[in-house]
Amino acid sequence: MSKTETFDSVWDAIADSPEQAANLRARAELMQQIAAIIKEADWTQAEAATRCGVTQPRINDLLRGRVSRFSLDALVNIATALGRRVHVEMDAA
Repeated sequence: MSKTETFDSVWDAIADSPEQAANLRARAELMQQIAAIIKEADWTQAEAATRCGVTQPRINDLLRGRVSRFSLDALVNIATALGRRVHVEMDAA
């Protein structure tokens, strides 16, 4: 009989380390917030790309949730281009 392994989150399940899971979680959260801004503004991908200072394919990747294609740095830059300030907070693990 095999033992079933459980995880606190999907990020913990797919990451090789707690640090990597935390990074994935932060990137995914930023991506969701940026996507919500784009949706609320009702921009096309081309409009969003211009406003974010990236290409339309990059916006497509963001809207499709392709976390592995974005660094935290890139996402902070996109949020800043949208006139947002990124706030980071830490909680006890």
